[in-house]
Amino acid sequence: MALRARYEAAAANPAAQLTDGLTLLSGLYLALSPWIVGFQNRPIAVNNLVTGLVIAMLALAYSSAFDRTHGISWLAPVIGLWTIIAPWVVRGGANTAGTIANNVVTGVIILALGLATIRFGMMGSARTAEVHAPAAEH
Repeated sequence: MALRARYEAAAANPAAQLTDGLTLLSGLYLALSPWIVGFQNRPIAVNNLVTGLVIAMLALAYSSAFDRTHGISWLAPVIGLWTIIAPWVVRGGANTAGTIANNVVTGVIILALGLATIRFGMMGSARTAEVHAPAAEH
């Protein structure tokens, strides 16, 4: 119960809420970016749609139930890294400079926000460890 309370407190932190909101917006942008930037007819468009929706769902999960989803907070930075390298890995048509720049910038943002989410989870764990640690004897 104490652990759940600590993660709820970490999720209630305004910085964590801002991070979750920005992660949600980044995921939605990534999902819509093929139509915004104009590469909807390339295979990477499907990649961006799927990974963007996954990021958006993760952000919703983090913001609504961080006490139960902190264990998968490592997924967001991994997806951010994938987003950065995807233009070179996903085959089927040459990617334009706009496609590459879109994925690299969006991937770096998702990576940074994902690392911040992990940090908030670690803060919750550290506080819980302090509460449960035996008092040092003098």
